[in-house]
Amino acid sequence: MEPVTHFLTGACLGRAGFNRKTALATATMTLAADAPDIDVFGRMKGPVFGFAHHRGFTHSFLGLILVSAATVGVIYLAWVLRGRKVKDPNLPPRWGLLFLLAYLAGLSHILLDFTNNYGVRPFWPFYERWFSWDIVFIVEPVMLILLIAGLLLPGLFSLINREIGVRRQGAPGRLAATLALLGMVMMWGVRDYQHRRALSAMEARTYQGVDAIRLSAYPNYWNPFRWHGVAETQNFFAQTVVDSTIPDVDPQDAMRIRYKPEETPVTLAAKKTYLGQVYLDWAKYPITETEQRDDGSYIVHFRDLRYDYPGRAGRSPLGASVELDLNLHVLREYFGVPGGVAPHNN
Repeated sequence: MEPVTHFLTGACLGRAGFNRKTALATATMTLAADAPDIDVFGRMKGPVFGFAHHRGFTHSFLGLILVSAATVGVIYLAWVLRGRKVKDPNLPPRWGLLFLLAYLAGLSHILLDFTNNYGVRPFWPFYERWFSWDIVFIVEPVMLILLIAGLLLPGLFSLINREIGVRRQGAPGRLAATLALLGMVMMWGVRDYQHRRALSAMEARTYQGVDAIRLSAYPNYWNPFRWHGVAETQNFFAQTVVDSTIPDVDPQDAMRIRYKPEETPVTLAAKKTYLGQVYLDWAKYPITETEQRDDGSYIVHFRDLRYDYPGRAGRSPLGASVELDLNLHVLREYFGVPGGVAPHNN
């Protein structure tokens, strides 16, 4: 998920009652909820390196121990620099508990990332398989509305109460934050149900008269009941649109059929590169396209069909390419746009 959702989730977790157990709970959980994305600094070594290590160690159950410890260290430093002040003198920081809360908030990050179709590797480095739920798009408006309401409404009600002279006891916001988190869980339940309906509709049909050997449905970026379906057969991939409210699959003539390209020495050389191996490990429905230049060199483009949404113009932002010379030596590797180049030494 995008960073705002992670931060808001951490803040709601803190406000849901943990802020009554120890000082600095909300600040710690808010920061820890997005801390695993510190791996974005890997892009400083280039987009290819960043892609290879994104959602790796920092998004694993093991790596989260170090990430949580670092988060609590940052909070401790800020607390010391602020003069060791807390809002409630009777509620001091409990650093062991804050570490556990940071780890819990980090788990929320892994869970949120698991819900979309990019996936996570929570058991890295012992088991590097990618897992994804495929029910939520990377930016989810309903989730954002729930979380923002859970944090802002208590302040609004407190303001109204002060205006009318009503005083309430206890820390505000616990109920609203809890309801916001429960609303997220309910939304996941609805999306999971709709996702299963979309998959069932795809399983119930054939593709050019052939049964699928594997299929998936991915969330739409604007309509929660419209799914991007990908079905794999022995010789081709079929892409279709599924309406999970019916459920209904686009008619046969509206499907996009992509035949699997034949393996050639060029594609095999590209797949053996560092980028090729990393990309194929991550991609669920990879497909290659080979382009030969006027000078005889080659460009092998990698793309994953789960991101090849109908109507999308241009190349996928999560595509990759490898350039090879006439002798199939690697000239360049880049992820995303051609500017994302990985240095290569021949």
